[in-house]
Amino acid sequence: MKVLVVSLVVVAVGLIGLFVFVGWRDRRRLSSREDAEAARDARSTQERYAAERHGVQGEVWRRGQGSSGM
Repeated sequence: MKVLVVSLVVVAVGLIGLFVFVGWRDRRRLSSREDAEAARDARSTQERYAAERHGVQGEVWRRGQGSSGM
């Protein structure tokens, strides 16, 4: 009985260690220079669209100020 419990604990610890190692390895492999550049480009595009949207909303508001205010 004692041998069975020890064997199960050793297998469980081995599986946990393997899971942690594979996760660590994949995390290092996924972060590359191209990913960082793509994220930076996406952020700048998103900010440009937000600025354009903000400008259009300001123009609509200014045009509404000159109307009769129905």
